[in-house]
Amino acid sequence: MAEITLSPSAALDKPIYASIPGAPQKSSPRHVLEFEKPLARLESQIQELEALQAQKHVDYTKELRHLRSNYTSLLRKTYENLSAWETVQVARHPQRPLFRDLVEMICRDFRELHGDRHFGEDKAIKCGLARMAGHKVMLIGTHKGRDTKEKIECYFGLAHPEGYRKALRCMKLAEKYGLPVVCLVDTAGAYPGIGAEERGQAESIARNLMEMSRLKTPIITVITGEGGSGGALGLAVADRVAMLEFAWYSVISPEGCSGILWKGSENAPDAAEALKLTSKHLIKLGVIDSVVPEPLGGAHRDPHAAAHSLEQYLAKTLRDLKRTKVENLLERRYEKFRTLGEYVETSRKTAARAAS
Repeated sequence: MAEITLSPSAALDKPIYASIPGAPQKSSPRHVLEFEKPLARLESQIQELEALQAQKHVDYTKELRHLRSNYTSLLRKTYENLSAWETVQVARHPQRPLFRDLVEMICRDFRELHGDRHFGEDKAIKCGLARMAGHKVMLIGTHKGRDTKEKIECYFGLAHPEGYRKALRCMKLAEKYGLPVVCLVDTAGAYPGIGAEERGQAESIARNLMEMSRLKTPIITVITGEGGSGGALGLAVADRVAMLEFAWYSVISPEGCSGILWKGSENAPDAAEALKLTSKHLIKLGVIDSVVPEPLGGAHRDPHAAAHSLEQYLAKTLRDLKRTKVENLLERRYEKFRTLGEYVETSRKTAARAAS
């Protein structure tokens, strides 16, 4: 592993984060998760030593090299052994790249389309024509919003029926002009309000499932952060379903599961483990097709590296799917979801012993 050293003069110019592999540029203070606190302490020590080196013009290169090496080792060890609940926290990190950020980093061009032609505009789902990874595509994604005002406008990424109908309208447009569909999903679920239910939330998601299953153009879905319940599945009936390494994808959120089973949110960590919602679990169970690697320490530490990995995955997958005949594509898509899931049969005696 290459080591990075700073001379006393360089320490005046470069922030601590520029010196640590896997750390973000210090354009703004980074939100520290609970399990990241030991890492934050090491970062603080390195920052203090760099400041001291610059102030007193004393060479602390050896000490800094040792601290940075310890930081990188601890960062790698921490993220290689995340629990399911810690993975959920990483997926929800406030500085994790959102749909709009990814569009800016991987799209040469993006022309947004608005409205569902029935009710109105849902800002939680963004749709538009894009050039990305060397291909022209119909890009659809859920957007949570970055600041408080935008989050309220986007309902924190919880889409309404008009959002799913807008997405379906754009998918049909893509089918008409032979464009692949790329969906980037980051939502805790569909919006659960009365108005959404009155306007047909369940029907709009169910129609998306049906129409996507027989859409005559390639579809790729990537879970970039949270993939919760039918809100995510409404954009995830695809030829290829992938996840970023520290995303989660499940029929219900850990808090929702805990509330149903334990009548409170205190057992959310236990629920997260039982739901098998991480990319490591889902690739083994065959629920997803690929895991897109994130930079060391998660996408929030280096959004550009995460976007580059995503772009590489999309470029290769789009190229492969475009070579497949539409008839074969539809048949494989049907078989993929028809055979999804695993179960184990047990005898009555074994089941009785397990119950007791």
